[in-house]
Amino acid sequence: MSITPSQIIEYLFCPRFTYFEYVLKIPQYEDRHYKVGKGRNIHDLKMVRNKDYLRKKIGAQKKYRDEYLTNSLIRGKVDEVLELEDSTMAPLDYKFAQYKERVYDTYKTQLHCYAVLIEDNFQMPVAKGFLVYVRSNDKLIEVPISREDKERVKDVAGKIIEIISTNYFPRATKFKKRCVSCTYRNICIK
Repeated sequence: MSITPSQIIEYLFCPRFTYFEYVLKIPQYEDRHYKVGKGRNIHDLKMVRNKDYLRKKIGAQKKYRDEYLTNSLIRGKVDEVLELEDSTMAPLDYKFAQYKERVYDTYKTQLHCYAVLIEDNFQMPVAKGFLVYVRSNDKLIEVPISREDKERVKDVAGKIIEIISTNYFPRATKFKKRCVSCTYRNICIK
């Protein structure tokens, strides 16, 4: 069994997401949201357009597009895997979003997952990733990635696998404000 970056992000929002969606098999119906569909369409368009100037700006020597990668814990499709001048690699991910002077934890976590996958599949180190904010004129942001970030992703993937394989009902998030916008709020025992 391998886990996706989305599952890791959901778990970090609240571990019960994992239980409701993957143990009880109650879907959250995210595809019904307009922004999700719009973002996927824009994402597909950006993958077709060539943004070589962005890659040159960050020292990319080689790129691999739309790479599906997997290992024993995680699987996912990376928009671009870049081989950099300094003999490292980096994930690059397009976001249908505006840059608002900060990088959301969900975006960072996704890059951390991709870093683990890239290191396992290409046998090269990853110390940073990049985000391209489509709705901010393709603003490019560099995100540092530490060894601890990668270890945390592996740890969370293991916890998710444990919940799914043992039907374990985890504790809810300690951040109760998250419950207000949760798609499972009507069935969750608080």
